[in-house]
Amino acid sequence: MTINPTYLAQRTRSSANWKDAKSRVLKSYREWLRASPEIQTMYSLNLPVSVIRTKIRQEFEKHRYVSQLKVVDVLLFQSHSEFQETLNYWKQLSHVMKYFRPEEDPGARLPPNFISGFLEGRN
Repeated sequence: MTINPTYLAQRTRSSANWKDAKSRVLKSYREWLRASPEIQTMYSLNLPVSVIRTKIRQEFEKHRYVSQLKVVDVLLFQSHSEFQETLNYWKQLSHVMKYFRPEEDPGARLPPNFISGFLEGRN
């Protein structure tokens, strides 16, 4: 496999207005969804594609109500750099699996006190 660092490279740019930003976000979201099966096979994930797509949706939903155009541009840049690193296989399995940890779920239960959390092996 030949390493091509410019594969999936894009120029960084700012959105002209909210309509442009929305179209760029949808394009990025669709790229992630279309790449889900490839990500599953590349990293040999023991997760169905539907779980990967659900996690992608959750990551995009985290920033749904961002109200500043420049923040949206930064988030788009970060999303594309993650996408490029993932598809170029510049990440290890642990980097990809960090998104699927149970601690990342908002409904994950917290230990009632420090000692019980310590005994469970949580930080």
